[in-house]
Amino acid sequence: MATADQKEAKALLSTLLEQENRLQFTSFSSEDALQLGLSIIDHAKPFNKPIVVDITVAGHQVFRYAMQGTCPDNGEWVARKNKTVMRFGHSSFYMGCYCASQGKTLEEKYHVQEKEYAIHGGAFPLIIKDVGVIGTITVSGLAQDADHALVVSTVEQYLLGQRVRSFE
Repeated sequence: MATADQKEAKALLSTLLEQENRLQFTSFSSEDALQLGLSIIDHAKPFNKPIVVDITVAGHQVFRYAMQGTCPDNGEWVARKNKTVMRFGHSSFYMGCYCASQGKTLEEKYHVQEKEYAIHGGAFPLIIKDVGVIGTITVSGLAQDADHALVVSTVEQYLLGQRVRSFE
């Protein structure tokens, strides 16, 4: 019988998959990384908490900013979350919910060490439409659901802005 946590995690999975299917780029440049990264920083200010923002494409870090008050641990969380996205092709939050819905840890489910992978919200797959996952957009420093929501809402607004500009 599924626990309340398993049911809650399972209920989130379709929403998280829908986000990944909807929030895809047609192209992505270093300029996009700069503008998106700066936008994430701007959207994070109301939280009044220090975060690290990281955008990596094909293993190449194209944007990184660590607010005053962050520490090396935030960088470790970013690396572990990114590794999760690149291995499984889904957001780190999705992977956490998926494992929770199964009642298993990442290590039990996939035989990978949790000291190398983090299944906590904050890393979102950078997806090129009709290509696939090419990198990650990651935040560390807030609660996992807030890290995830910050990335998703900012990517959503950025893509909407791209669509509007393409019609001008």
